[in-house]
Amino acid sequence: MQRQLSIRIDAENLDHHLWNNYGVWWIHYTVHENGLRVRRVRCSLGTRDRAEARRMRDAIFATLGPRQPSGGRA
Repeated sequence: MQRQLSIRIDAENLDHHLWNNYGVWWIHYTVHENGLRVRRVRCSLGTRDRAEARRMRDAIFATLGPRQPSGGRA
């Protein structure tokens, strides 16, 4: 199955794709699969530490492969 990560990164927002829900950090992103299916992913990172959440997000994105170019902010 071919997957392509589709994300926009705002260089000024170090918490891009993260949100804090009652003290616990979550990640959210979109994956395009086989050019047909779009899957939105939201999951808890299980940490209350912002720096750890950023590291976990970066590690997750690194395992998902190349990003799909998208409009808007780079």
